[in-house]
Amino acid sequence: MSELVITDLRGTVGGKQVLDGVNLTVRSGEVHAVMGPNGSGKSTLSHMLAGRPGYEVTGGSATLDGIDLLALEPWERAQAGLFLGMQYPIEVPGVSVRDLMAEALAAGGRSIADVEERLVIEADRVGLDRALLDRSVNVDLSGGEKKRTETVQLAVLEPKFALLDEIDSGLDVDALGEVSRRIEELSADGLGVVVITHYNRLLRELHADFVHVFNRGRILQSGGPGLATELEATGYAAWALPDEAGPTDQVDPFADPPADPFADSLP
Repeated sequence: MSELVITDLRGTVGGKQVLDGVNLTVRSGEVHAVMGPNGSGKSTLSHMLAGRPGYEVTGGSATLDGIDLLALEPWERAQAGLFLGMQYPIEVPGVSVRDLMAEALAAGGRSIADVEERLVIEADRVGLDRALLDRSVNVDLSGGEKKRTETVQLAVLEPKFALLDEIDSGLDVDALGEVSRRIEELSADGLGVVVITHYNRLLRELHADFVHVFNRGRILQSGGPGLATELEATGYAAWALPDEAGPTDQVDPFADPPADPFADSLP
């Protein structure tokens, strides 16, 4: 049984306080959904845990099976068992998915003897065209193809914990079902999941054990799957803090650009 333990985590981005005391414990096989308004710090949490440059931890701790994640370089955090699925996956020209996975496994001292077979199997499971395994990572791919590719990488790398930042962004109905079901299967095999999402539709396939309302840089309330249904019906007004007269202004200056409005996505 593995544990990802986040205790009173605080941090700044561009000198501005964004995380303000996050407490969260995730165990093997658990799925935790983090939901909250734009700018509340959800993506910052995933980036800070993964070690993205420009994010400064100012207090608290984050450990994976007792290992101090915050003391490690990003690649060391990955080798310790942490995977980040980004909201806007970056393009890596000249590096194929096959080469990326072989290098990542070899860097961790793991066998690459069956990597080709595993990639094909995982691509078929999420409806990814096998030909894209030989293409440069995320170059000229649709939003749905990028998220399918990320899910293939997740399955092949077999981390202990996955931080999935809006894995449903850019997915059509079919892709949403295929990707969600594969992540659900991985969690049943012991993967711990923290999924950041705005939509309960994702959780109809990827069943959350816990749902957390996140705002102003911290978790305000936690509950079971029914909490996501409540949020879908009522929004976040009930969890607004006293000083919030309107939408939060805590915008992450290091955030990626908005998604392509013409990308394949649900209405």
